[in-house]
Amino acid sequence: MNFTDVVRQLGERTLHGSTAEPRSGSDSYWAWVARAFRRELLEFRLDYPVDTVPEACHPRALHYHIYSDRLFLDDLEFDTNGVAMRNYRALGRQYNPVFVAWWGLVNLERYLRQTDQESIRRFFIQVEWLKKNAVEREDGAVVWPCYFDWQEGHSRLQSPWISAMYQGVIISALVRAYRFQGDKGLLDLCEKAIRVFERTVEEGGVRTVQDGHVLYEEYPAYPLPRVLDGFLFSLLGLYDLFMETNERRIFGLFSDGIKGLLSHLHAWNYRDMWSWYGTHGYLCPPHYHKLNYLLLRILGEITGEKPLLELAERWDVEKRTPAQKTEIFLLFILTKNWARLRLPRN
Repeated sequence: MNFTDVVRQLGERTLHGSTAEPRSGSDSYWAWVARAFRRELLEFRLDYPVDTVPEACHPRALHYHIYSDRLFLDDLEFDTNGVAMRNYRALGRQYNPVFVAWWGLVNLERYLRQTDQESIRRFFIQVEWLKKNAVEREDGAVVWPCYFDWQEGHSRLQSPWISAMYQGVIISALVRAYRFQGDKGLLDLCEKAIRVFERTVEEGGVRTVQDGHVLYEEYPAYPLPRVLDGFLFSLLGLYDLFMETNERRIFGLFSDGIKGLLSHLHAWNYRDMWSWYGTHGYLCPPHYHKLNYLLLRILGEITGEKPLLELAERWDVEKRTPAQKTEIFLLFILTKNWARLRLPRN
């Protein structure tokens, strides 16, 4: 048995065929290392199985904007009630609200495609957890904090910390739960959840301003990591809530974010071929890159902003020549491993 076979066996629990289901149990350090090696080298593919769901933009749609049977599922486990937990290499099992919401949305889409009653039951288990674990702050904002410290690049987030992405994905999940069952309390939570988009990071929010333009931060800490997909997910959450309420205040926050996105696109763009993973100094792994251009495409179609559609088109992996694919792969491996050496780790 050669080293490749050993790595493949160690990572076998991660992916099964074309889908990845949450796992149970804990992995050793070397199993984590082997799985990372397997994902980044042996299984590196420029394309990734995630697709857009056009029906999601329709008024009162239950579908979410993207769907994948693999995305973000690799390291999910469950508590005794069936609530999703993330198994982190250095932190072990933790409740992370965004993965609770994401697992809910995955199951909602499965229900819509297959009329699977178990999937809709799983969806509402996640919704109930989000409802019970919403925290209303003294300023009236509702948040879903992470109760663990997190190192993101050079930035250190201290427990409890919040995220624009997490708020946005949770809003999207709760809006769909409201549409399904009509629980007005869920909509009330969403309307209070947007208050962090009105407050700067210094004020306990997720809003930053650069050159007069607004951006929403997945990781609201300095120096800013500026991860693109988190920003895009947060904008979709604002859009979903606006579509449900038609409130001008919510549209204003969405519009501010779109203007900020347009002003900053160049910072994420590598040679019109690929996207950078924020300010970390390495190219995005394939799943994050595909997320980036699919989410840009969705927001471009929603807003009619041609720069978003044009960059999404240029970033499409189907446009890459063999030479460009080789360049991207080699630069990703080089920059990602250099980042591992120079950036603080959890």
